[in-house]
Amino acid sequence: MSTWDKSGWRSKPRIQMPVYSDEAKLNAVEARLASYPPLVFAGEVRNFKRKLGAVSRGEAFLLQGGDCAESFAEFSADSIRDTFKVLLQMAMVLTFGAKVPVIKVGRMAGQMAKPRSAPTETIEGVELPSYRGDIVNGFDFTETARVPDPQRMLQGYTQAAASLNLLRAYSTGGFADIHRVHQWTLGFTNRDDATRYRDIADRLTDALDFMSAAGVTSERSHDLATVDFYTSHEALLLEYEEALTRVDATLGNTIAGSGHMIWIGDRTRQPDGAHVEFCRGVQNPIGLKCGPSMTSGHLKALMAALNPENEPGRLTLITRFGAGSVAEHLPRLVKAVQEEGASVVWSSDPMHGNTIKSSSGYKTRPFDSVLREVQEFFAIHKAEGTVPGGVHFEMTGKDVTECTGGVRAVSDEDLSDRYHTACDPRLNASQSLELAFLVAEELIGLRQTRQAAAS
Repeated sequence: MSTWDKSGWRSKPRIQMPVYSDEAKLNAVEARLASYPPLVFAGEVRNFKRKLGAVSRGEAFLLQGGDCAESFAEFSADSIRDTFKVLLQMAMVLTFGAKVPVIKVGRMAGQMAKPRSAPTETIEGVELPSYRGDIVNGFDFTETARVPDPQRMLQGYTQAAASLNLLRAYSTGGFADIHRVHQWTLGFTNRDDATRYRDIADRLTDALDFMSAAGVTSERSHDLATVDFYTSHEALLLEYEEALTRVDATLGNTIAGSGHMIWIGDRTRQPDGAHVEFCRGVQNPIGLKCGPSMTSGHLKALMAALNPENEPGRLTLITRFGAGSVAEHLPRLVKAVQEEGASVVWSSDPMHGNTIKSSSGYKTRPFDSVLREVQEFFAIHKAEGTVPGGVHFEMTGKDVTECTGGVRAVSDEDLSDRYHTACDPRLNASQSLELAFLVAEELIGLRQTRQAAAS
């Protein structure tokens, strides 16, 4: 493997990246970003990687969720709080199901750039560059808004820094107390349309009551009142990523200072491409989206490039095939990993392969399809004897109507009520928590199968 330099990606083929017309303005923004403090720190990254190593061995479970694309216009403390709140609820339910720690990771504080299926879009005969996320250009369909502006990277950094500041406060300031989180969850299960999930909630209540009776309370145990929370995003805009790379003063390694985990998308995972070149040299945990076009040879080349030392926790394979297609594609990738003896975290992204156009004209994702892909993911890993390590959802704490189905039965006709996403449809708070209960049922079943086999 050749020597790595943080600017080495610039000599590689670049895909899904904007072309900035004013090079001097771009250089000035990059220089300014390079002078700013990193958003995350080397010690946090090392701790996170160790925890992902436990996930790869089945000793922990990964929950990754958040916005499709964070918006400048809708950025607020309330939206951060609401998404964080639902992720805490989901994690608590999953912890009960898996009986192992749940590692909580947000698609937050950096998920502001998006790959697109076409470089331009046409509306009523007018063709303009595609919207690529607020950190690149504007959502409004005007010629001025769609011009890539490097100045947006500075606003993106400011928003990410503010988000992380609030998330750290929520994580350690009492908001994440386990009893508070459980009370929120009881509010969901006490509804008439969520009675099937009440048994798990009641068993959680009994467990917390027993702990309190035994003297294990939030006042006496720091671990019950605080959580570790990590951030992640797709490392798509490499000028931004390079400007925020820093050298770990302790070990001398290079860290991507933009987020705890960065991932490579299904469209930008060329082994000789710019995104793989950048990500192979930073020490952060790396996610790799694996869609239907991923071949065994392709995956082996990417594992060799991104994790040559086979370090546990370094590489998370995020599969995205679509309901009904997991059995066609996942087994060959599992076999490729086993042939290489590679240490990876397997995570299911059941969102991207299940996007459809509804009868009302809105892009949506049926809840049942999302659930089915997760169930197929667990079934394949059970058959292969491998570890289904985590789940990856596009979701929000808001009461949006973007995905159909769930206990509240969002219909095609309901989508127009609160369809707020700038890019892809997200699960709302109710759908997200319901999905956590259903994944918990899968985890309970998997644990019982393993216990039966061991007895």
